[in-house]
Amino acid sequence: MKLAAYLAALALLSPGDVSIAQDAQAGADLWRGCRACHAVGPDARNLVGPILNGLSGRRAGTVAGFISYSDAMKNAGIVWSEATFKRYAANPQAAIPGSKEGFSGLRTEKDAADLWAYLKQF
Repeated sequence: MKLAAYLAALALLSPGDVSIAQDAQAGADLWRGCRACHAVGPDARNLVGPILNGLSGRRAGTVAGFISYSDAMKNAGIVWSEATFKRYAANPQAAIPGSKEGFSGLRTEKDAADLWAYLKQF
């Protein structure tokens, strides 16, 4: 019993999966750099890039009506989650070589977490 309590306490103190606090308002500010190519919200439509409504859980390269996906994006096999988004947002070309994404990446993991917090509202 003591061992189980010790292991439980150790797990609570372990930094293994430390989450970064998300700030959707800060994400909205970051979104300004994305909206030239992407849209979100009830009136969103595909632009240079696809709409990002319903991003969480969606397979990459599958937005209905968006026909400009690269073969790399269509065949990436990614299902968008917070983790896959953060990897992609840090360096899109490294995450999916050959994609058409022109953005070079967010500066910090906190920025990616904040932008994810904003996008998951839609």
